[in-house]
Amino acid sequence: MADERPDWQKIGEEFIQLYYSRFDTGNRSSLGELYYQTAWMTWEGEMFHGKEAVVNKLTNLPFKTIQHNITKQDCQPTPDNCIVVMVMGQLKADNDPVMGFQQVFQLRNELGSWGCSNDMFRLSIHNFGA
Repeated sequence: MADERPDWQKIGEEFIQLYYSRFDTGNRSSLGELYYQTAWMTWEGEMFHGKEAVVNKLTNLPFKTIQHNITKQDCQPTPDNCIVVMVMGQLKADNDPVMGFQQVFQLRNELGSWGCSNDMFRLSIHNFGA
């Protein structure tokens, strides 16, 4: 039976697989190939604009090893022919405890090639106490 997933679903899932495999193998500098020159990223509330700033942040994160475990991912097409991808999962960095995270990507197509124009990342750390 043929794969019945819509193209936008396949593109989103393939992007996520590629992104986290590069991230987890310690090849974070190669993530730059997945971002557009004008990309925006918000990492834990801190904003970065442009591929160089995004890659600089990703390559200078304060851990040596990381492993992402994707729990769920949702993909949607947008009216302007982009794809929004939301990822939920857990990550383990160095000897830190396992933490939940969410990440949202907006993918767009330029000249037949898909890349990331927007990226938002948050750890699932909440203080419900006070």
